[in-house]
Amino acid sequence: MKNKSVIINAGGGGSPEQSQRVVFGRQLNENYSQTSARRGRPRSYAQARALAFNAKGEKPAEPVLCLDRGLSVKKCAFTMAEILLSLTIIGVVAAITLPSLTGNINERTWNTQRKALYARFSQAIALMPSLNGYGTFTVESSSGANDGVDTAAETFITSGLSKVLKINNICDSEHLEDCGIVDSYTNMEGSVNQFPHKLSELNSALTSPASVGGLDWSNSQNYIDTKLAAFETVNGESVAVAYNPYCYTDLQTQFDTPLGPLMCANFIYDLNGTKGPNTVGKDIGFISVLYPTDSIVVAPMPLTRDAKNGATIARSELGKECSAQDSESRVPNIEEAASMFYNKLLLSNNPSTAMYWSSSVISAQYGWAYNLDIGYKLPREHTQARALRCVKR
Repeated sequence: MKNKSVIINAGGGGSPEQSQRVVFGRQLNENYSQTSARRGRPRSYAQARALAFNAKGEKPAEPVLCLDRGLSVKKCAFTMAEILLSLTIIGVVAAITLPSLTGNINERTWNTQRKALYARFSQAIALMPSLNGYGTFTVESSSGANDGVDTAAETFITSGLSKVLKINNICDSEHLEDCGIVDSYTNMEGSVNQFPHKLSELNSALTSPASVGGLDWSNSQNYIDTKLAAFETVNGESVAVAYNPYCYTDLQTQFDTPLGPLMCANFIYDLNGTKGPNTVGKDIGFISVLYPTDSIVVAPMPLTRDAKNGATIARSELGKECSAQDSESRVPNIEEAASMFYNKLLLSNNPSTAMYWSSSVISAQYGWAYNLDIGYKLPREHTQARALRCVKR
């Protein structure tokens, strides 16, 4: 049969249509034989031709694969309706999954950037001498006199921090927006607050302390309402600074003690400036510096709710409860607890008045507890049960 095909084609016997069918049949036989051989089903030319053409040389009577029959791609393509349906399905799936995927990517990016910023600030603070005494602060001679002087935060940045940290721009309290500070932010409970411009707007308890433990702390010079200043880092973060020039080192070991005077500086950072979402726990967070010498720098990221829905917890169960709430969280130490107090409006407009445990231990019998609302640390026996707010680093 193969020789006959060659004679007809070469000798001119038969019609042109027959010659074309024979040549095409020979090509089909070669392609089909190779394909069938790979599949372990060798076919003869006669079988291949019988499958590819009927007696009149017309297209196959039954549907087959394009590659097996030598048909053009055009004869096996999708219709426009099928393509549109497929695109619609893909679009719906993308609309459902893309926001979640983008959110996860943003969360990882912010978390990495936050840790890098904390590392840079920790290194910078370690290179500074004593953190108190920068700038000038005097109160008004009388109500409305407008003769008070407050250069504390600005001087802390220009004469102190800028010597150990690369800074692009510095702004006073009247021009925080020039350093990328937003007008308002969303705190961790979902409330929208105006951005603070002075210490009392960050936390009013920092300038009007209560009387605790039989001691009246209200007249202490450590409670002054200084103005915030701001700066931009070379990496594009916007940072507002609350500064206390009279901060001191904690010398009391087993007494009720206010946490406010221990704060030397408190930084509220926005990782991407005025870009959204401007939400605490996402692109906005805080870093606190305690004690003027041998300073401790902390940057806790509190969880959005108390462990065990606010129920009191025995000290021996603290670590287990944090792990159950979030595998990456842990019990805050007393400095991290103080940082949450300084920035309590960034957490909630109505913080709990409960007494919370910290991980800091005084002795075999006592550990430090703290109040997030009024900002005092208090020694409490380990056998007692207190509330718990876990944090991430």
